[in-house]
Amino acid sequence: MSRVQTACRQGASGAAERIGPAAQRTRDLAAERMLMARGWGAPRLHQASRYVEGELGPRMGSMLSDAARRVEPPQPEKQGRNFAMTALAGVMAVGLAGALLTRRGNARSSHDVTDTERAEVRTP
Repeated sequence: MSRVQTACRQGASGAAERIGPAAQRTRDLAAERMLMARGWGAPRLHQASRYVEGELGPRMGSMLSDAARRVEPPQPEKQGRNFAMTALAGVMAVGLAGALLTRRGNARSSHDVTDTERAEVRTP
């Protein structure tokens, strides 16, 4: 059994010595071919990305927007709400005008009172 193991070890080391240089050449050739493939593929990937960004993307975006508009249900009319908002704005405008007129009237009457009081104080 030990003779068989020794023979296998010697055969394996001999095969490694014979195959080693061929394996190294194959490794170098594969690395060179991978660089060539990357050099060939990179410009094509850039071209594809420009197409997707410049032409396909906007087309897809507009197509999806059109589809969304077609699928979207119609919006209900909001006439009741618009009428209520208009009525509220009218009431607020009338209230504001009334408040301004009331303040103006109070200012005039207090102004008249102070003038009258001043006139009475001077007469004695």
